[in-house]
Amino acid sequence: QVSLVESGGGLVQAGGSLRLSCAASGRSFSSFAMVWFRQAPGKEREFVAAITSSGSPTTYTTSVKGRFTISRDNAKNTAWLQMNSLKPEDTAVYYCAVSILWSRSASAMNYWGKGTLVTVSS
Repeated sequence: QVSLVESGGGLVQAGGSLRLSCAASGRSFSSFAMVWFRQAPGKEREFVAAITSSGSPTTYTTSVKGRFTISRDNAKNTAWLQMNSLKPEDTAVYYCAVSILWSRSASAMNYWGKGTLVTVSS
């Protein structure tokens, strides 16, 4: 069992930055790939970024490449999503999840956090 808790969401103006955190407890966090998803109002949950258990490589959805950075510190059982140059279309609930597999699919995730809301105003 792994428990995940996201934090760092909030309201920010377009062009601003936020840093989301995902704190893990329970089974060995370092065994899992760590993935961020988001779900905007009225839309399906979508993949945002992923990082392997060791910290490299990483992968991003096209719309956030060059603006978002995923990272992790296994010693701290924590992962982060640094979000820069935020746009109104980035508004969503952001979820962290972990998976034994290297996958972008929500169905492949083993554990999920409850999410943190990011609102980007224009």
